[in-house]
Amino acid sequence: MRRVTLFVNGTSKSGKVVAVYGTLADLLSVASSKLGIRASALYNGKGGLIDDIALIRDDDVLYVSEGDSFIDPQEDVKTADEPSGANTDWLTLNIGGRCFTTTRTTLVNKEPDSMLAHMFQDRELWGNKQDPRGAYLIDRSPEYFEPILNYLRHGQLIVNEGINLLGVLEEARFFGIEQLAEQLEVAIKNSQPPEDHSPISRKEFVRFLLATPTKSELRCQGLNFSGADLSRLDLRYINFKMANLSRCNLTHANLCCANLERADLSGANLEGANLQGVKMLCSNAEGASLRGCNFEDPSGLKANLEGANLKNVDMEGSQMTGINLRVATLKNAKLKNCNLRGATLAGTDLENCDLSGCDLQEANLRGSNVKGAIFEEMLTPLHMSQSVR
Repeated sequence: MRRVTLFVNGTSKSGKVVAVYGTLADLLSVASSKLGIRASALYNGKGGLIDDIALIRDDDVLYVSEGDSFIDPQEDVKTADEPSGANTDWLTLNIGGRCFTTTRTTLVNKEPDSMLAHMFQDRELWGNKQDPRGAYLIDRSPEYFEPILNYLRHGQLIVNEGINLLGVLEEARFFGIEQLAEQLEVAIKNSQPPEDHSPISRKEFVRFLLATPTKSELRCQGLNFSGADLSRLDLRYINFKMANLSRCNLTHANLCCANLERADLSGANLEGANLQGVKMLCSNAEGASLRGCNFEDPSGLKANLEGANLKNVDMEGSQMTGINLRVATLKNAKLKNCNLRGATLAGTDLENCDLSGCDLQEANLRGSNVKGAIFEEMLTPLHMSQSVR
């Protein structure tokens, strides 16, 4: 029986000794399991590609690749032999399977308040996972991340042809790069044709509702309801994705399970509205009033406001048990006497929020920004484990 020592391509550490049997595909399968990679090729120490298992001799040292070319393991040894502290500013990011090499200074200095900066300004704070080569693993789109990295390098927004600006905008929002997000919003607005329709009135919309069967899904994507009076209407399950509902009167409206993803609700009045199970991912509700709203569904369906812009909103007295507000922006929001029991507030911007009298039992505030937030008269004490990773 032959046995060989396997290393990940380009390294000479953490090798695995395995028995050689069967076919080359069998050996690659064993290598994948032992080394934790998707093995697709084997090289000998001189960089020769092994394409037949008969070429392998007992006690050979082989290097396993995921498809990339042979990398001399001596380079890894040279790196390890460098003086302590050399090139410590350089690092590699593995974004969705594609590697980007940059410096910690690039990631931190341009946007020091961004999530990306916080991830790398302190080596141990986030506990970032690394692949076998030491690259930091981030599960995001490499296509949309590249313009963001270039922006951090030279301060200019440059997007190659064929790249969707909305995708880059979502990545900028995810990483908390506010200045770039503002530039992208302007660029997207300027790239779209001017609106050629006036807002839909209440009378027109009620006529539309009456003409639609109760079991039919009403699709209102992208429609303009700016300033309309839709108060006290039954709007359950309606698809308002990317609709313009700015300055709308939605007081006491029933929006149960409505889809408001990326909708514009800026300055809208939703006081007393029923928002059970509502989907408001990445919606813009800046300056809106949501006082006394009910987001709590007895059946367990949770409202999803992940990534929403809720700056300066008034949500006082709202029922929000189990609500998802992950990475949402709630700067200067009023959340007095809200029920946020079991809410997801991880990575949420709660700067200068008024959370007086709130119930935050079992809420997840890990990674959230609570600078200047008010936590007076809390119904339940806030445990450190809720806010510290």
